[in-house]
Amino acid sequence: MEARSGWLDNPAHCRNRNLRDFAFNMKVYEASIHYTLVRSGHQVALNTPAEIVEYMTGAFDDSPLQESFYVVCLNRKYRPLCRNRITMGTATATLAHPREVFRAAVLASAVAIVCVHNHPSGDPSPSAADVAITRQLHEAGNLMEIELLDHVIMGYQEDDPAGRGYFSFREAGRL
Repeated sequence: MEARSGWLDNPAHCRNRNLRDFAFNMKVYEASIHYTLVRSGHQVALNTPAEIVEYMTGAFDDSPLQESFYVVCLNRKYRPLCRNRITMGTATATLAHPREVFRAAVLASAVAIVCVHNHPSGDPSPSAADVAITRQLHEAGNLMEIELLDHVIMGYQEDDPAGRGYFSFREAGRL
């Protein structure tokens, strides 16, 4: 008995030229992690917002006028495995999605994550979009069993109504 080939194996069987061309020209990419040393020596556990802010000091210096969104992947003792800039946005917004955030966490075999982004205006008060993405990340983390330990928004102490220079969703009881 002769084996029948699929419709994609024989271009003559596929009447939709666009679909046929897509199927034969499809590209598959391999995900990988590239590491660049950002700190050496003993890594302290990132248990508090102040420790998270200290760890992220300097991360936003290369583009201080744009929002950047980072994920810090943590081991089971909440020590950093890596930090990964997920996206860079404009002066007032950046896009982040759980898919990109947790891709980094899965590739790093993280047990927990901390998300950190900056507000170039200096006021770290969360926007409605910040609240929404934090909720989405928390729900996705619960589903994947990767804890969202905190989401910290960094600004400047002099522009912060609370006078701290950062906002922590965990510290505010919103996580």
